[in-house]
Amino acid sequence: MKFVIVTGMSGAGKSQAIKTFEDMGYFCVDNMPPLLFSKFTELCMDHDTDITKVAFGIDCRGGSLFSELDRVLADFESAHGNCDIIFLEASDDVLVKRYKESRRKHPLGVDGSVTDGISAERKMLASIREKAAYVVDTSSMKPKQLQDYIKSVVDTEYSAKAHMTVEVMSFGFKYGIPLDADTVFDVRFLPNPFYIPELKTRTGLDDDVAEYVKNSPMTSEFLEKLKDMAEFLLPNYVEEGKANLVLAIGCTGGKHRSVTIANELYKYVLDMGYNAFISHRDINKDR
Repeated sequence: MKFVIVTGMSGAGKSQAIKTFEDMGYFCVDNMPPLLFSKFTELCMDHDTDITKVAFGIDCRGGSLFSELDRVLADFESAHGNCDIIFLEASDDVLVKRYKESRRKHPLGVDGSVTDGISAERKMLASIREKAAYVVDTSSMKPKQLQDYIKSVVDTEYSAKAHMTVEVMSFGFKYGIPLDADTVFDVRFLPNPFYIPELKTRTGLDDDVAEYVKNSPMTSEFLEKLKDMAEFLLPNYVEEGKANLVLAIGCTGGKHRSVTIANELYKYVLDMGYNAFISHRDINKDR
């Protein structure tokens, strides 16, 4: 089992780092009191769970409990080996600016003084900074840069492509565009089986309906262009750090054309090596 501690200066990007670990499949616990660290570790290791990677967020919000961290880490290392520590920091002026922008109080600030809080926090975290495997200065980092750094140094076998989940969804425009759709393709221009009596009551899951939709030069050309678009879009979404992507295919009622095209796109996305699943939102409506 892999354990990681994310800690460092308040305002240096710990929340963003925790979100990155979540995207990487880690079980994340933020603001974990150090005294509970060992107990939670034992719970994960002694019980039959599917948890294999854990990231703890630990910071000065723990107050007096934070003083126990050095001892807890020493006990853990003697029992289980090293635990990777990522320490995030930034320059004083950057931290002050971030606090001013967020309008939050520093947890250690005396009478609301951010600068006093930063100074006190640096002293409190000095010992754990020395133990850190990675010390990251986020002063000039954008969130995406921090995300990429964590993925590159902590989990060299991590594949952003494999961890982006792609949902291919069919829907009917008459019932509204899906609120969670990232990209919508309208296929209402394709041949419509609704007007064929023997196909009207069937769906795109039936072979005869699917063949009717696909047996058109227009559909063949559209599918080729749709596949080209998928080849272009998906790697760029991965590069952007997107964890979940919804590709929605819509026709009038969401039963014939959209279902057929969604099935074809879904198979192609799988062939590209992405983690994908398919849903047909409106296939059973008004039947």
